[in-house]
Amino acid sequence: MAKLNRDSVIAEALDLLDEVGLDAVSTRQLARRLGVEQPSLYWHFHKKEDLLSAMAEAAMAPHAAAPLPAPSDDWRNWFAENTRSFRRTLLLRRDGARLHAGSMPAGKDLDRALQKYEFLVAAGLPEPDVRTAMLATSRYTVGSVLEEQANAAPGTDHEPAFDAGLALILDGLALKLRA
Repeated sequence: MAKLNRDSVIAEALDLLDEVGLDAVSTRQLARRLGVEQPSLYWHFHKKEDLLSAMAEAAMAPHAAAPLPAPSDDWRNWFAENTRSFRRTLLLRRDGARLHAGSMPAGKDLDRALQKYEFLVAAGLPEPDVRTAMLATSRYTVGSVLEEQANAAPGTDHEPAFDAGLALILDGLALKLRA
């Protein structure tokens, strides 16, 4: 077996998540899959919460690679597409929204969030409204994906329903811009 490293543990943990769901992910099961004793995992993650946090960060990598806004971008189109990218990324993993819920951006992710914030303020949106809109769309997206992944509304065409709710948020933000 190859030497155990942080990235391989996270990758295997995400594969396990996709197979069994968040509630069934355990360090015991992960160690078994990696062919190591459970205490070996503690070299990389002191507790399960640290592993879950690293998994959440890794699961968001596709969204973290999405383009940052350019000064010439239309704020509304960019914000809508960025939010859709966030949704698509959460949907890539079984229980992706549950895994992500409660996580906070740090490091490069925090820098990216600040660049997005600054872009929206530079577009003329009031700072308090930008903070509120970024938080509201994040919570709306996570909540929508939570419901979708739980199949809480069978028969719902989730993408158009999501876009309709997102449009309402963006319409409200546009009103603030015109005020």
